Amino acid sequence: MTVLRFDVVTLFPELFTPFIKAGITRRAYASGQIVLKLWNPRDHAEGNYRRVDDRPFGGGPGMVMMAEPLARCLAAVRADRAEEHDPAPVVLFSPIGQPLNHAAVERWSAGEGAILICGRYEGIDQRFIDRHVTHQISLGDFVLSGGEIAALALLDAVARLQPGVLGGDGSHQLDSFNPALDGLLDCPHYTRPEVWEGAAVPAELLSGHHAHIEQWRRTQSLQITAHYRPDLIVAARIAGDLSVADERVLNAEPPPA
Repeated sequence: MTVLRFDVVTLFPELFTPFIKAGITRRAYASGQIVLKLWNPRDHAEGNYRRVDDRPFGGGPGMVMMAEPLARCLAAVRADRAEEHDPAPVVLFSPIGQPLNHAAVERWSAGEGAILICGRYEGIDQRFIDRHVTHQISLGDFVLSGGEIAALALLDAVARLQPGVLGGDGSHQLDSFNPALDGLLDCPHYTRPEVWEGAAVPAELLSGHHAHIEQWRRTQSLQITAHYRPDLIVAARIAGDLSVADERVLNAEPPPA
């Protein structure tokens, strides 16, 4: 079994402790499928105050994380990993990074892990980025107070793809954006009771006819995707993933209200 190891460089390691002890994804950490180690750059800073930031050259608001404490922390991580072959990728969560999507999550989940750098304040000294960072990732076009939430998002997405974490190896195959759904959005889901506040479960799901159920789910997936994320329909067409029956649904059925 391949063990994924993620080393997180963060000024707030306590934010990660609840994550690995609660929720269904804790199984990935309890089982040892994913090893998570937390590193605080303050432990590698000099002086009584363990300073890790300073004012930006050129002026302006905020503070900038210093290169030296981060570089020392990274050196300690690499020594602990005892890297014998290719060094682990170093990931920075940044607005200029590549958007994180399902395909990228699958690639990270099939690898051997990475070193995740969680920036704070106005950013990180560019010289550290230029020298050490190999990948930059963004969650979207908005700004967070630090990289910890982005790191948790990546760790959660990777953990749920590990065998047995969701209880069934095929549980994640029907997730939105999954190749099993041709990259489309998932269909709606229902559970008991059959009627709630006057709204009934769709009859197709109660029919017991598996072919009809699968067709209903596919139709819903196509309609919802066309309404909310038409770009995914375009991508599926380019990839040749839509059947003639799929195109009939898209051309004949109105999108959801």
